[in-house]
Formats: sequence, structure tokens, C-alpha cells
Amino acid sequence: MSFKLDLLNAIENRTAKIGIIGMGYVGLPLAVEFAEAGFQVTAVDVDTAKIETLNRGESYIEDVTSEQVKHLLDNGKLIGTTDYADLQDIDAISICVPTPLSRSGDPDMSYINQALQSLATVVHEGMLVVLESTTYPGTTEEVVRPQLEKEGLTVGENLFIAFSGERIDPGNKVYKVKNTPKVVGGISEACTEIAAALYSTAVDTIVPVSSPTTAEMVKLLENTFRAVNIALANEMAIMSDKLGIDVWEAIDAASTKPFGFMPFYPGPGPGGHCIPIDPHYLSWKLKTLNYNARFIELSGDINRSMPGYVVDKVANALNDQSRSVRGSRVVVLGVAYKPDVNDVRESPALDVIEILREKGADVVYHDPYVPKIRVDGNQIIESCEYSADLLQSAHCVVIVTNHKSFDWQHVLDNSRMIVDTRNAVSKFESETPVITL
Repeated sequence: MSFKLDLLNAIENRTAKIGIIGMGYVGLPLAVEFAEAGFQVTAVDVDTAKIETLNRGESYIEDVTSEQVKHLLDNGKLIGTTDYADLQDIDAISICVPTPLSRSGDPDMSYINQALQSLATVVHEGMLVVLESTTYPGTTEEVVRPQLEKEGLTVGENLFIAFSGERIDPGNKVYKVKNTPKVVGGISEACTEIAAALYSTAVDTIVPVSSPTTAEMVKLLENTFRAVNIALANEMAIMSDKLGIDVWEAIDAASTKPFGFMPFYPGPGPGGHCIPIDPHYLSWKLKTLNYNARFIELSGDINRSMPGYVVDKVANALNDQSRSVRGSRVVVLGVAYKPDVNDVRESPALDVIEILREKGADVVYHDPYVPKIRVDGNQIIESCEYSADLLQSAHCVVIVTNHKSFDWQHVLDNSRMIVDTRNAVSKFESETPVITL
């Protein structure tokens, strides 16, 4: 009996049953792609409300429409559950759970471990398990394998394990799951072959690598590259400010070089689940090997300092108007971590708001995508309705997220003073004082 051939045939014939653990920004789009490729997909999440929403045919992720979800539910290709027992006859599992940092800055592996502990109760011969959650190099071999390779199961023979890091970019209108190349690394050649065969049914381009550890490193390299270059752009902004140079002009001019330069832009600090977090998984792993990942640590320090730098800009601008931060009304425009999404994970806007509040400012915000946020622990702030009166009520307007829906000329015409962290209003004419990074 060849478990490998049986699984490959089931994948080719679309009779293999797929399970996706974690129905967030990564898991739901992946589940939809597999279902649309013809597989029966069981979507698992411990969040009851999320699964109930899914089973009503409603999407809670911007990159997936409710019409897609309802169509797949009606056709029996997608079903949500909170019960791991529903995975007993599943042939292939993708784990897409969060991997945050702990308060000490170390990797928080609790979600992966909880998923593995539950999965261990239903793992069986002939199953493929792929970890998609971003983590440190070695996780698949050191954490996933020992928890699943129990008596009677041998990786590469009757159990297949691989890593294939997610590459989801929420809100990206061009690159989705299907047309973003997928890096796959299995513990054995058979593991890689099966995982590649599975993902090739839903993704146009598969990039096999020699091991799961290499695949894990690929994911961290991608996001460390971005974190370090964002930090460089942020430090360039700070240095340019001290030198009296417009950093945006300098970046635009440097971008005319047709080789050897890729533009990155300063801002209030990176957000989302990847850039502020993923590099520190690599840094943590290297510390266990007695090596200090200096670029990662330095870029993290610079990027984490940017919300405070923005608040300093606000304080100085108010001071020039003979006002202190305490008692001043500040309107923050945009709290999502990037334009045109509702995702506030690790958003620098939250830090900007909290620091301003700590300094005594009366802070409100408007974001068309984010109706409410949680600050200062558990305090909820709701988005204010956008209006000229809202802008005119502020001693300072701070542009943190440059959503395309914002009318920047209107913002300029109705604001007393603006701190623009995204260079959003530079192309518009106005007498309103504008302070950039």
C-alpha cells in the first residue's frame, strides 16, 4: 500500500478532503481557493462567532466576498466547525493560526501548540499536515513533527509534514492566494511532493525548497527585508528633518535610478501581523544559538520609536502655535495599519493615540473602515463621523493612514494645522500649515 500515491491520486481527482485550521486573514482566503478548486473543505476555528458567521454565508474578511462563501456553502464545498473531531476523515490539513509575540518579545507558540494538541487526536495514516503560520526556523521539525509523529506514524512514509508560509497581503487588489507563488518545503521528498501537488491545485506557481527550515527562513527573510528597509527610510526621515531636507523629495529622486535602488517610505511605524513581529522570531532563534541579529534589533528599535516621533512632531507644532499638548484637541485620520483595509493589528495609530492621551490631549479619530478601536487596555473609542466641523474642531489633524477615500483637499481646507505622516497632502495647494516627517 502506498500512502503517497493514494494521496496524490486523491488530490488529482479532487476527492481528497481538506481541513484549514484558523479562519483569519490567511485561513479563510485559502479555504475558499481550495473549495473553488473542487475540494470539500472543513474550516476550523475556536471562535464560535466567526464560525457561525461563516456558516451563515457571510464573509468577515475584505479579500473574500460573502457571495463566494455562500456559493461554496450551498454547493457543499465549504463548512465551518469548532470541533476538531470533524477532521477525523480529512486527508490534508493546513494550519493558519496566529503567531504573536509574548509580552517579553519572545515567540508566542501557544496557538500552534493548541492546534497541534487538538490535531494529534485525529491525525491518521495517509494525512498531510502543512504549517502556514509564520514562525522561527526549525519549528516544523522541532515542534510539529514530535507532536504528530506518534506510534504507528512515520513521516515520509504514512504521514506527510511540510511548511509553506502564508503570503497574504490584506487589501491587495492584484496579488491574491492564487497568483502569489507558494514556497513549499517538506520534511522528506515525499512530503514536499505531496504538499506541492496539493497547493498547485489552488496556486498558479509552486516553489519547492529543500526543507521546511529553509521554507521558514524564506518567509522571515521576506519580512525582515521589508522591516529593515522601512527602518532605514524612517531613520532617513529623522536625519533629513535635522538637515532641513525633504525626505520625500530625496526618495523620489533616488527612485529615478533604474538599478540598485528600491524605494521604501517613512511613516508612523509599520503595522500588521508580519513586519513588526516576524523578524523577531528569527532574532529569538538566533539568540538561542548565541548570535545577536543586529539589523533586526536595530530596525525594531527605530520602527517602534516612530509613534513617539510623530507625537513629538505634534507637540512641537502645537508649541509653535503657543499651545501645549495637554488640553489640545487632536483628530487622527486613519487607524488601520495600511490604506483601504480594516486591519488594526499592531497599527502605529494605536500607539500615537495612546501617547497623545497620556500627554493630556483630547484625541478622537475617523476611519471609514474601522468603526471602533481598543486603547489603553480595554477602553473603546468609536470612529467620529467625518465632517468639516470635525476637522475645524481640532487644534491639529494627524494623518496616520492614507485611505484613498479621503478627500485631501477638503482636509487641507478645513484644518488649522496638519501633521502628515504619509506625505498625503503634498500635491495639494493650501495655506494650512503642514508638518511632515
